[in-house]
Amino acid sequence: MTRRFEGDRLLVATHNAGKLDEITSLLAPYGVATVSAGALGLPEPVENGTTFVENARIKAHAGAKATGLVTLSDDSGIEIDALDNAPGVYTADWAETPEGRDFVMAMTKTQQMLEAKNAPHPRRARFCCTLVMAWPDGHDEVFAGVMPGQVVWPMRGQQGHGYDPIFQPEGYSITFGEMDQAEKNRISHRADAFAKLIKGCFA
Repeated sequence: MTRRFEGDRLLVATHNAGKLDEITSLLAPYGVATVSAGALGLPEPVENGTTFVENARIKAHAGAKATGLVTLSDDSGIEIDALDNAPGVYTADWAETPEGRDFVMAMTKTQQMLEAKNAPHPRRARFCCTLVMAWPDGHDEVFAGVMPGQVVWPMRGQQGHGYDPIFQPEGYSITFGEMDQAEKNRISHRADAFAKLIKGCFA
């Protein structure tokens, strides 16, 4: 039996405005006010886990401990079969530069690695999302979601963020980067995990 969320204010353990917007819109029907770790000036904890759930737990428990608020965190990334499921938990790390994150560089690097391996088409991949909701008493609930698809080249579309312009979800001929935000929010890996979270803790 999962623990239900009883409050009206939820901390979202992110410094990413796009991710906060996505999560806020998904929770809107449940009358939950969200505030981000970034808005509260909380430091970003060191994510030294080797799995999505480990990193999500680090962020959720850090937020709950620092604020006394129930905290929701998300760790997500893309796994590419031909790269032995890389970049996986290191998805954002591949985009790091001294000037900030550069996902065009990361996507270009990904394509070059696939070409160097002469990876066959379709280049199967999946976006993964793990949500962890942590309470100040140390309890947590975990929900995982997946969106299967393939990586394509060249990049297509200006929507979304991260690796969206090279990810074509299964059953579609367009990339996440070309997809209307509302449609992406309906079918994405995060939507899959959120449906489980809502059912477990809110509905």
